[in-house]
Parts: sequence; structure tokens; C-alpha cells
Amino acid sequence: MYSDYNFAFLDEGSKREIRRASLKAVAIPGYQVPFGSRELPIGRGWGTGGIQLTLSLIGPDDVLKVIDQGSDESVNAVNIKKFIGLCTDVRTTANSREATLIQTRHRIPEIPLSDGQILVLQVPIPEPLRIVEPREEVTKKMHAEKDYAPIWLQLYESLVKYKKVTLASEYPCMVAGHYMMNPSPIPKFDNPKLHKADCLYLFGAGREKKIYAVPPHTEVVSLAFDDIPFEPEHFEGKKCRLCGSADTYLDEMFDALTGEKLYQCSDTSYCKEVRGACV
Repeated sequence: MYSDYNFAFLDEGSKREIRRASLKAVAIPGYQVPFGSRELPIGRGWGTGGIQLTLSLIGPDDVLKVIDQGSDESVNAVNIKKFIGLCTDVRTTANSREATLIQTRHRIPEIPLSDGQILVLQVPIPEPLRIVEPREEVTKKMHAEKDYAPIWLQLYESLVKYKKVTLASEYPCMVAGHYMMNPSPIPKFDNPKLHKADCLYLFGAGREKKIYAVPPHTEVVSLAFDDIPFEPEHFEGKKCRLCGSADTYLDEMFDALTGEKLYQCSDTSYCKEVRGACV
């Protein structure tokens, strides 16, 4: 049990350092705060930044939920939940309403979160300018000068070539009118959920050693031209094969026997809740 480890695995000094970095991130929305990323019994690139945030913030009275691409039952989600459970013994749940601390990869729950909840996102590449500039010292200067012209050019080239912006995930946004931020590999369908949300969003990149945040009620605006508004994914005419929802993010799949294209809610907890309410 967890008594064989320090509570939440990390030593208290490490947790304090990560919490200090998190407080700075909250104080400067969208700013990437460097931190000393710790070693975990998980390979870097498998969500160690998010796990370190969760281990540093979790307390005995918290209720934990872990999701991977919307699912509570994927291998990634189950194993992270098991690891944190072994070294904390906190209660876990699949219900987004019950959880006080939610760690996620690639999705934001469909149910709007409240002011008593924290959503921790795993981030592989925190720098939104990395796609146009590989040098860290240059991207820092670009952020300081708000020089985001290369990203705007990339969006413009996409419009010219494809008649639409083809970025499906990691769609850049401006936080509090100042910093450009990578919202992690969430689909752009989820970007609007960041805007003036009631909950606290924390982003952890273990390999890149960065933490950043979107505090509650913060303005988050996805990049868009004045005459061409931001357009998230849409699923007109489609609905979940299980619960019938037509206003959620849907995963596309195929029936192996008939070859028919099917759709299903990415958020498994929401889908089960809707089905339960309909019984």
C-alpha cells in the first residue's frame, strides 16, 4: 500500500518545487514556467509532466479521475490510476462531477467543470511556436515581443491551399490577450471549453520541463482572422450509436462485418451518464 512510499511517491521537496512553479503559472496565464522534472517509473513522453502535477497537488481527501482520449478504461488511464492509487490510496471515480482532480490526455470532459475542480493535461510539446522555430532562445524572444507572425502565416497558407485551417488539434490560442499557448493535443472542438471556464487548467510537460496554466474565468481565444472565424469540428447529421448524442465529440469507427461507418462519444463517462438518464 501507499505507506511503503512517501505519500504521492514524490518527496516533499519536489512537490513543493512543482507547486511553486504551478502558482507562478497561475499568476501569469499562458506563460511556460520551467521546473525540475523528476524521474518516475514511467518513460518520458508517457504523461510524466501531468503525473508530476497530479502527484504534487493530490491530497488524501481528493477524488481522482484519469482519462485518455476521453476514455476512463484505456491502458494509459488505467495504469496511471493504478500507480497513483498505490502511493496515495485516494478514491478514484469515472464520474466527472465527483472528481476534484482530473488528469487527462487529449480531451476535456463534455460536462462543464466547476470552480472546485482542477484539470491536469499531459503535454508532449508545450511551445506553440516550435513548429515554425526550433530554437528555444528565439521562441522566448518572440513571446516577449508578441511576434506571432509565422503562426499567422501558417494559418493563412492553410486557408489559401485548402480553403480552411487544417489544424485538427493543438490549435493555438491567445491567453488573457498576451501569451500564445498550445492547448495540448486536444481536438480544436475542445478549445472553446478553455474560455472563461470555472475550473483551473494546468498543463505539464515532463520531457520539456514546463508547466503553464489557464486560471478560472480567463479569456482564451483561438486564433482566427477577422473575416474567417474560428471553426471547431462539427458532426452535423451524426450521432453517438450508444446514447444518441449529437452535440459531443464523436470517434469514428467501422463495423467489421458490414463495413458501416459508426460514431461513438469520445467521453465514455458522459455517454454512460446519458444512457443511465434515459433508462
